[in-house]
Amino acid sequence: MIQRQLEVVVRSMDLDDLALVLDIDRLSFPVPWPERSYRYELTENPASNLLVAESNGPLQRVVGFIGCWLIGDEVHISTLAVHPSFRGLGVGRTLLEATLDEMARRGAEIATLEVRLSNTAAISLYQKLGFDVVGRRAGYYRDNGEDALLMTVTGLHGRGWGADGGGG
Repeated sequence: MIQRQLEVVVRSMDLDDLALVLDIDRLSFPVPWPERSYRYELTENPASNLLVAESNGPLQRVVGFIGCWLIGDEVHISTLAVHPSFRGLGVGRTLLEATLDEMARRGAEIATLEVRLSNTAAISLYQKLGFDVVGRRAGYYRDNGEDALLMTVTGLHGRGWGADGGGG
């Protein structure tokens, strides 16, 4: 099977990206973040890092985003979403690798995230990048009470995230 990849440019999110980010968020999550949360993360939270993936073609547009918080030597992935029309093209992996690479350069040694138990595509991606299930949060998602898996990857330095090394 041939797996297609979408060429994207990963860059810092800015306030001008909010309309597209909010659209992707609404299409991706039952309880999307409100605009004020993104504004706070972009303008007031020093621990926050938000990136977007922009398609690198004639119709240049934001096709995905990721957010995280760097606290000490731990990065917590707070959100990751790809527009439904661009899923399965490596955008999520590219965003996650770019984030882990940048956070490792800033001193992060461990990354954590929560993922819906039913989100097998995301779980598979995280496992390919070296994340292991380390716990379960019962009733974590307030929209339907679904459990979340807590996943962690350690030793972020020297993993060679991104195009140069592939992460896992």
